[in-house]
Parts: sequence; C-alpha cells; structure tokens
Amino acid sequence: MSTNLKPLTKLDGFIGACLVDSDSGMMLTAEEGNGGLDLETAGAANMEVVRAKNAAMKSLGLEDHIEDILISLGSQIHLIRPLASNPDIFIYVALDRSKANLGMARLQVKTTEGTIKV
Repeated sequence: MSTNLKPLTKLDGFIGACLVDSDSGMMLTAEEGNGGLDLETAGAANMEVVRAKNAAMKSLGLEDHIEDILISLGSQIHLIRPLASNPDIFIYVALDRSKANLGMARLQVKTTEGTIKV
C-alpha cells in the first residue's frame, strides 16, 4: 500500500490533505499544513459530499464517475478526488484561496492520485 500525500504539501496555499475511505469516513493518512484544520473531521464530513453526489448521479441515471469536486469558500478552496483505481477512497485537499492556483492544484492532486496504491 502506497499512500504518499507529501507532494501536495508543496502546493501554494496548502492547508492540509488526507486520504479518506468513503464507506467508513475513516482517514487513512494525512499531511497537515499551517492552517490548523481538523483533517479527520473534514475528511469524514466530505464523505457525505461524495455520497450525496454519487446518489444524485444515480437518481439522474448518469452512468459516469466523479473526477473531482471543487468547493469554493470565501477564504479556502477544497478539492475532493476519488481514486480512479478505487472510487471508494478519495483525496481531500484544503488550500488558502488567496495563495492557491486552482489549475496547478488540480494537476498536482491528479498526479498524486496516480501514485497511490490501496
């Protein structure tokens, strides 16, 4: 099992990141930045976001998958990306909106996702 989220810490505005099992809400690993965000609580709460989106797609008859979910807050950006190799597990990343580059963040999260083996 390889769950290295360390490359995400180099993102501009990095607050924190974790890998979460969307069945249980359990955090599998985490990297903390300077933001003081409770990653365990954030990961568990965002499990509900992933579940809700999957339920919505199912009720709409969409035969597709989530590539990523972007949540823009006033001061933060949150990215959620289920693993292509195991969609029941997702990466969650929080960034300071004033410092983050969304395009670069999405690219780095996708790159990091490709290195994770669970």
